[in-house]
Amino acid sequence: MLSYVLQSSKAKLVVFALQVVFSLSILGQAHAKVDADVLLENGLIVDGTGSDGKRGDVAIAGDRIVAVGQFERGDIDRTIDCQGLVVAPGFIDLHNHSDAMIGDDSQGSKGADKKSRRIVADGLREAACYLTQGCTTIVTGNCGGGAVDVEEYYQAIQQKPAGVNVAHLIPQGSLRDKVIGQSRRAPTDKELAKMQELARQGMQAGAWGMSTGLQYVPGSFATTDELIAIAKAVGEEGGIYASHMRNEGDQLLEAIQEALDIGRGADLPVHISHLKASQKRNWGKLRAAAALINEARDEGLRVTADQYPYNASSTSISAMLLPDKEREGGNAAIRKKLDDPAENQRLRQLISDALEGRGPIMVASCPEHPEWVGKLISEIAKEEKREPVEVAIDILRSSDQQGVSFSMDDRDLYYAMTLPWVATASDGSVKIADGTNPHPRSFGTFPRKIGRFALEEQVVTMEQAIRSSTSLPAEILGLSDRGTLKPGTYADVVVFAPDEFRDRATYQSPFEVSTGVKFVLVNGQLAIDDGKLTRVTAGRALRKGGE
Repeated sequence: MLSYVLQSSKAKLVVFALQVVFSLSILGQAHAKVDADVLLENGLIVDGTGSDGKRGDVAIAGDRIVAVGQFERGDIDRTIDCQGLVVAPGFIDLHNHSDAMIGDDSQGSKGADKKSRRIVADGLREAACYLTQGCTTIVTGNCGGGAVDVEEYYQAIQQKPAGVNVAHLIPQGSLRDKVIGQSRRAPTDKELAKMQELARQGMQAGAWGMSTGLQYVPGSFATTDELIAIAKAVGEEGGIYASHMRNEGDQLLEAIQEALDIGRGADLPVHISHLKASQKRNWGKLRAAAALINEARDEGLRVTADQYPYNASSTSISAMLLPDKEREGGNAAIRKKLDDPAENQRLRQLISDALEGRGPIMVASCPEHPEWVGKLISEIAKEEKREPVEVAIDILRSSDQQGVSFSMDDRDLYYAMTLPWVATASDGSVKIADGTNPHPRSFGTFPRKIGRFALEEQVVTMEQAIRSSTSLPAEILGLSDRGTLKPGTYADVVVFAPDEFRDRATYQSPFEVSTGVKFVLVNGQLAIDDGKLTRVTAGRALRKGGE
């Protein structure tokens, strides 16, 4: 017994000694002077975790944050006064379609025509419309479209960097097109094995997961079993499954169930892209969708989602008005059907029903009818004294067409914002004014969420809105060194004036730049300095497993 007491006492002394050494070490660190290239001084630090903001400083040396809060200063190259400003992690856009802006997108991406599938002008590459929102990282390869060769894509980014960091998902639709083409059929065993091999190669090259666009041809031709088979290869490499589901309206719950089944079958995390309940008859269904997701989460499946803070969506008008089986073969095949009197009559009813069920559709782009851009199909029909279905058919004959559909309910929008597993994402792309009339989300997503819905309308707190734009998307991806303000993380930082941080882009004027961002640092370099773009392209290709 005495021996045990002595041993116990000795153990306690050892533990006490270790605690003293640790405390002295921490104390020494607390009093160590911090050298920095940039010191963001006396701002309201909102660190991205959802915690309340606290007054303090952020020190940056090289491409890293080296100190946060209160600390003794050493040699400082530049001090920036952030009195009255919010200092937050740079925003991470989980769902972006800027593939063609970043690198050679020969596989195609959502809405990209052949001309745009090249490395484009530096004016787009610097990603000004995202930097002015405070966004420092975008995720490409979404909705099943984009570069299949991940290594080549990342090398293009490394050789000619963008203004923001870029992480990439393997696009299942482009993957299927590469192996099978546009055919509506099941893959052979050899073709399936090839898709699995390419998916694994993409993951090993640094992709963060796989995306699907199951509303779009040819991704929509894949069965659940096919998707599980490919997703297994992705899951074995530590990736996620991100899905633009087959249906976001009448079959919303069934589509979510399929995504959950894929996650369970392939044993990987599931992410629902741009969560919504589309078309008026489905308004309110979002709560049932959230309940289904929460049930899966309670059972241990990792399930998350993202949303853009608008009540209108945007995609090709053909995808809005025609089911996927009618879009096999692309725009040329659609035009051929519409030119056939019998097929035209058959499709006319489908298009008419879709117009009635979806709600107002604004023409965003239509090369054959540029005078219609920015107008509702119903307005065009009224002006020209025609039926809306006739105008829609003319649009569908166009070589490329995009629309904005006002088909969502504000109450669903607000509800989704309050869900702790829903991140903020734009579903947009880098743009400059080009004669089209796109969705304003490419210019306004993040200030709209934080400025309007958090600071003004208080649907959520500012800290919650910032978390949904920073640490939550980083956690969803598995990106451990961005998305929070703490020593050791990369210096992606936004500084904004809370009373000025607002979106200005509207459906009528979608290219209006957001206001209120004073400073943005990307990997420690100032991309916005005192409200002005520096034209620095400091972004990097972010590879899973290391840059």
